[in-house]
Amino acid sequence: MKKILIILGHPVKDTFSDSLRESYKKRSIGFAEIREIVFAKTCFDLNFSQGYRGNQELEPDLLKAQEDISWADHIVLIYPNWWSTFPALMKGFIDRTFLPDLL
Repeated sequence: MKKILIILGHPVKDTFSDSLRESYKKRSIGFAEIREIVFAKTCFDLNFSQGYRGNQELEPDLLKAQEDISWADHIVLIYPNWWSTFPALMKGFIDRTFLPDLL
């Protein structure tokens, strides 16, 4: 069975992006194991203040996200397009989660 991680990168609940997540999830039930990361339910500092030189501890939600990312066979990113890119929260998530030697 395929392992799918859905990452909802919208910082607000009950949005069109959330509807897309729910629809994808419903259609995947039965042929895939699903895990989700929903930014509106997570808590972490999006500022990568030390860069790669510092030792900024990861919050529990980011540690769980790293575990889920390593677990997944397939990752689905759902987010709004704001000013021709993803929300700042998504950028902070990527900066803080996708670190060298950790995944």
